[in-house]
Amino acid sequence: MGDRISVVAIDPSAAFRKAIVGCLPNAKIAVDPFHLVQLGNLCLTRVRQRLAHDLHQRRGRKIDPAWAHRMLLLRGYNTLSARGRDRLQAVLATDDPTGELGAAWGVKEALRLILASPTIEAARAAKARFDAWVAIADTDETDRFAATITSWWPAIEVTIATGATNARTEAANTAIKHIKRTGRGYRNNAHYQARILLRSAHRARQHRLTSQGTTAKCE
Repeated sequence: MGDRISVVAIDPSAAFRKAIVGCLPNAKIAVDPFHLVQLGNLCLTRVRQRLAHDLHQRRGRKIDPAWAHRMLLLRGYNTLSARGRDRLQAVLATDDPTGELGAAWGVKEALRLILASPTIEAARAAKARFDAWVAIADTDETDRFAATITSWWPAIEVTIATGATNARTEAANTAIKHIKRTGRGYRNNAHYQARILLRSAHRARQHRLTSQGTTAKCE
């Protein structure tokens, strides 16, 4: 019991990290993978937007393959069908004359491989491949993204070793925002809290019934 180590999963925020270090100096910090992937997608999007301005002197349009398939670029390669992979290759072949978009896409995918690593050793090997892709890309956007990953690397290793994530907290926060939006705001704070608790209790009951292989009508 005395050897138990506390792990705190947070978003990649310097302010959050500073607060945790100050309040829980012995805790290990893990960084949520979802937000790292989000940063990788943002890096790729910024490269795509810059290239559109550089090549066309305007924002992307439907006639531009990279813009028309911008969501395809953000998908994980392992989640794509054979048809999707063919479309992705066609986009990079026809709308990426500089090669920067493809290189930035490679950086984004290299991050996914890091986060999918089963061990710390595998993650470090994937990090070496990530750094190689960053060197190939050689853009301001990918360099800044790589600096962020390097800064958070100790926390990334903790995430890979422990599997810690703040996904449940994020899901709860999102649900609370939806409740407030649906109710157009709550003037009575007690009513607001009651609505949140009722919704949480309902979700917990639904999860329990699903795990038991039954439904509310069969209970």
